[in-house]
This record gives sequence, structure tokens and C-alpha cells, in this order.
Amino acid sequence: MAKPSAFASLFGRSPFKPMQEHMRVVSRCANEVPGLFEALCAGDQTAVVEIKERIFALEQEADDIKNELRARLPKSLMMPVDRRDLLEVLDMQDSIADTAQDIAGLLIERPMEVPEPLKEPLLALTRRCADACDQAEKIIGELDELISVGFGGRESESVSAMVDELNGIESETDELGIQLTRLLFEHEDSMKPISVVFWYRLIEWIGDLADYAEKVGNRLRLLLAR
Repeated sequence: MAKPSAFASLFGRSPFKPMQEHMRVVSRCANEVPGLFEALCAGDQTAVVEIKERIFALEQEADDIKNELRARLPKSLMMPVDRRDLLEVLDMQDSIADTAQDIAGLLIERPMEVPEPLKEPLLALTRRCADACDQAEKIIGELDELISVGFGGRESESVSAMVDELNGIESETDELGIQLTRLLFEHEDSMKPISVVFWYRLIEWIGDLADYAEKVGNRLRLLLAR
């Protein structure tokens, strides 16, 4: 008799376990981004390539989980969660990994140099965006418990507080992104015009990591309100 796949076993325990596993992989993917830019700042292109490969592998793992989950998720669930709501959260989670892959891919397609004044602000932004993804992972980790209590009670209040914290982190990343953009503007004249264009794009994508993490939390808050 054929043994069930690891995913089938995971899904058999709970339809929400794969959602949580997907977010864990997504968070690991996002957490490679600070190291990617640390290597870039240090001029270590070998490390940049190695981290890019890890990001691409994790993004593929997240895609595999996402595709399996979409295929196996029942059309209707006898619980207060609509299938479409879960798939929307899944897509938002997946956007985090996709964005991390876009960032890593650009740094390989076009090797970039980091102007000295931008290094510390850039690293601060990437680390705080990774913090936002970690917080989103913690929130999704509460999904099973929320389901068991019908999206109410103390568990609901606890998750709402966690979403508030996530929103605060995302606001910090917005401010860090604005500060970094201002620095870039101040140093544009000393940089190649095409490099300036790509740096603006990279700063936007880095901020998107936190934006998508916040959307994951806010979407779960909407479920709590129903």
C-alpha cells in the first residue's frame, strides 16, 4: 500500500495546518532578505548568489504548498470560514515569497553597489520588514486556536492585539522607507541614473514585504469581526 504524502498527512490533521506551514516557509524566505543585503553591502557577490539560491528554493517550496492546498481545500467547510477567505489570505502570504524572489532576482540580473550613506538605513529597513513577516507568521500560527473557539473570546482579543503590533511594525517600515528614499534622493547626483531607478524599485519591493505581511494580519482581523 502506498504511503500518504507528507502533505496529505499534514492536511489530514487539519485543513489549516498547510496554511500555517506555508506561512512558515514564506517567513523563512523573507528572513533571507536582510542577509542578502548584508552580503551586498559587504561586496560579497558569492554570498549574494548563495542566498539568492536559498530564496528561490524556499519560494518554490511555498508555491508547492500553495498549489497542493488549492487543489485539496474542500469547496465548502463546515466551519465559520469561507474557502475564498482562506485563499485570499494564502495569496497574500504567497506575495511575500514572490517579492523576496523578485528582490533576489534583480540583484543577480543587475549587480548593484550600495552607496555608503545608504547601507545602515537599508539594513534597518530590511530587518524591520522581516520582523513584520515574523509577526504575520505568529498570527497565522493562531489560526487553529481561533477556529476552535469560533473566532471569539480571549483568543480573538489576543490575535487582535498581535495584528495591532503588526500594524505598528509596518508603520515603522513606512517611515524607514521614506528616510531611505530621501537619502537616495540626496545622493542621486553621485550615482548612475539607471542605478537610481533600480534602487527606488528595490526600496519599494522591500517595503512590500511588510505591506503584504500587514495585509495577512488585517485579513484575519476581518474574519474575527464576522
